[in-house]
Amino acid sequence: MTNKSNKVLYIELTNAIEERVKEQKVKAYPQSFTARLNCDKIVYFEEIENGALAVKREKQMKKWKRAWKINLIDKLNPSWADLSLNWNINYNNLEIKIKSN
Repeated sequence: MTNKSNKVLYIELTNAIEERVKEQKVKAYPQSFTARLNCDKIVYFEEIENGALAVKREKQMKKWKRAWKINLIDKLNPSWADLSLNWNINYNNLEIKIKSN
């Protein structure tokens, strides 16, 4: 995910991508990194069925240099378009589970 100016790159593993994107777009967790830096645009994602391999890939990508991440996005989404704009996301039934201290 990134912000409007494409300055911030955020990598995260999830098993519910549409729900997670919805949370990012409505800033469901206002104190989170993504909310504070306005990361609400998904420009790249991978689907990996095996959970262990997905965790390995996330850790690998988080260690990458910024230029490598930019090159990957540029190859597959050169305009850095928000890939979720065509998704049928229902923002009316957002359930937020906040842990109490």
